[in-house]
Amino acid sequence: MATVKQLLSVKGRTVHTILETATVFDAISKMVNNNTGSLVVVRDGTPCGIITERDYLRRVALEGRASKTTEVREIMSSKLVYVDPDTDVEECMALMTHRRIRHLPVLDGSDLAGLVSIGDVVKHLAGERERTIQELTTYIQRGYA
Repeated sequence: MATVKQLLSVKGRTVHTILETATVFDAISKMVNNNTGSLVVVRDGTPCGIITERDYLRRVALEGRASKTTEVREIMSSKLVYVDPDTDVEECMALMTHRRIRHLPVLDGSDLAGLVSIGDVVKHLAGERERTIQELTTYIQRGYA
């Protein structure tokens, strides 16, 4: 089984962050500029939450708040769900499915080591399944040749 560390070695470890005191407008702008659906929120250099497009829709747009005056800490998800680099990729899938989340920060101790999305996990697991199918097909074809 592959681990998050192995997935990050292929995907990369870039994580886009934002200060908890930044405005929601700044957060949305950063998400758009980086083509990402979430930002890890930091306080004193340490992850303290996550803000996603869904947070914006539910806590700003639907509540009629102003994105240029609302701070990220007011709408972020502060109960940070995360994994460590040695977590199995299939365990990530189960956690993301169970918690209904699409972005999962990777913490190595208290250090931010990466971020995996549901897309990253699905792509990795689909590739694993494809390789297994190819290996089994090759094995079967050699057995009958």
